Amino acid sequence: MFLLLMNSFPVTTELAWIHKDRHNLLTLHDQVITRNPRISIHHNNYRSWWLEIREVKLEDSGHYMCQINTAPMISQTRHLEVVVPPSIDEENTSSDMDVREGADVTLQCRADGSPKPVIKWRREEDKDIILGSKRVPSVEGEFLKLIRTSRLSMGAYLCIASNGVLPSVSKRIMLNVLCK
Repeated sequence: MFLLLMNSFPVTTELAWIHKDRHNLLTLHDQVITRNPRISIHHNNYRSWWLEIREVKLEDSGHYMCQINTAPMISQTRHLEVVVPPSIDEENTSSDMDVREGADVTLQCRADGSPKPVIKWRREEDKDIILGSKRVPSVEGEFLKLIRTSRLSMGAYLCIASNGVLPSVSKRIMLNVLCK
């Protein structure tokens, strides 16, 4: 639930809530104008007003303005940022793979969330990722490209998605290298 509050205005004051980014009039005085059933308007003897958004969704993000018909007009704007924990996009993420020794392979991991998740690759048991002649503990990015795989490349790779909203999520991808 998200609440926006305006206080201490004369009882005769007309008030409107507007979603500025969409140019949508949400309420006019004590009437809900929008067809969104999750939005309601409340007041305390017409002096304190609050806009309520129930079951907040990502698309509710944006700037909300309360406009009051005083002379001069008074308005206040508030920003709502809806955050969503990451989730792995299974359809666009690699699954377990068998590759021939010496072959190149690219693992892919996609995740959704708000803010946009960062993808980091690691190996289980704190093994280094082998990138050509380099060994690194982790790699950032949607793709992990392994060149000339060997037996040392074999094992479980973890795709970890994080965006500062808990919990972070991961997917385990097993890479089997078939020896010649």
